[in-house]
Formats: sequence, C-alpha cells, structure tokens
Amino acid sequence: MADSTNIISAFSEEHVERLTGVSKQQLRYWDRTDFYRPEMSDDNRRVAFSRIYSFRDIVQLRILNVLRNQYNVPLQHLRKVSQELSYLSEDKWTATELFVLNRRVIFAEPGTEKYREIVSGQYIIGLPLRTVVSDTREAVAQLSKREPSDMGQIEKKRNVSRNAAVIAGTRIPVSTIVEFHKAGYSPEQIIKEYPSLTKADVEAAIKFEGRNAA
Repeated sequence: MADSTNIISAFSEEHVERLTGVSKQQLRYWDRTDFYRPEMSDDNRRVAFSRIYSFRDIVQLRILNVLRNQYNVPLQHLRKVSQELSYLSEDKWTATELFVLNRRVIFAEPGTEKYREIVSGQYIIGLPLRTVVSDTREAVAQLSKREPSDMGQIEKKRNVSRNAAVIAGTRIPVSTIVEFHKAGYSPEQIIKEYPSLTKADVEAAIKFEGRNAA
C-alpha cells in the first residue's frame, strides 16, 4: 500500500484503540511480545506517549483485527505468518492481498501472484471454471461428432434405442426419419430437424425401411 507511507500522522494508543478495535492492553501485549511494535517508540515504555503509531500501523492493525475477530485466525498462526513475511519489512501485512481458508492466511505471492498458504508454503490450486466449461463443451461436441464412414449407414447396437435401427453414429431411429418422410418432409426439412444428419443418412433410412417393408 504505497499510499499509506505518504500520509504523515501520529496516533496515540487511545486513537489506535478507537480506529482499529484493538484494545490498549492488546496493543501493549503485542508490543511486549514482539508481535507488533509501533513504528515510533521510546526505549523506556513507561514514559508518556512512548508508543506512537503511524497511519501504516493503523491500516495493518485493522487488518489484524479483521483476521482475528472476523475470520477467527489464531494469534499463534498470525505470529508464524508474521515471521514468514518478515522479509517484507514494515509492510508485511499490507504488501499483498491476504485471504483466509480454514483459519489459515493465504496471500498472493509477490513476484508470482500465485496463491500460497503462508505458514505451510503450500500453493492453492485454483479451478479455472471457464476453462472447465469450455473443455466440457468441446468434449461433448467431440462425443457427438460422427466419423465420415458413418454417413449414409444404418446400424443396430445393444442398449441404443432398444436395439432399433438407427442412423450410424447417432441415436436417431430410422423409423423417426421415415415418419417425417411419410409426413411429406423433404430431406432438407428433415435435416433441419436433425442437423447432425446428412442427405445420405436420410436416403439410407428411407431405403432401409423400403427393403424391410418389401
């Protein structure tokens, strides 16, 4: 968050408590245990205003408060996250976008933008839904794609249209094509009803029915 460094402000513990929701006692405990120290502080923490927080501190403490109280991320885990992100210096809580999964913090890894669980180091594999949908449509199209050798052929297969004669490479019964033909449909009109068919398929169905009738 580059903008946070451009705002020069100083906040007391009372201000921080009101702005972040982190209590004064919690702030002092985090400072004492080296979890989060104010950007400006006096070595002697007993003197007045020995802890002064910057705008960047306010932003990061608000993030920590959200992680703890809204997403129930344990403080112990946050301490480990803090250690892992220490290379980001003072901006470790704001240098990259953070996410939570099962009370564990995940971030967009700087440089790669891959999502990684910070403490374990495991990468989160995203499911590209659009790609899956597109691939499925392609697979369905390939499934229904007929071989050139199927054109104009009639076949019977077990468990396909109750073993009735069908246009090869489809589940379209020959009897259906014949019914359309008897109803006065031309081959072109029948193909309009069944775009996967060819003129050769329609002619083969009519001939097949004619042979059986004879």
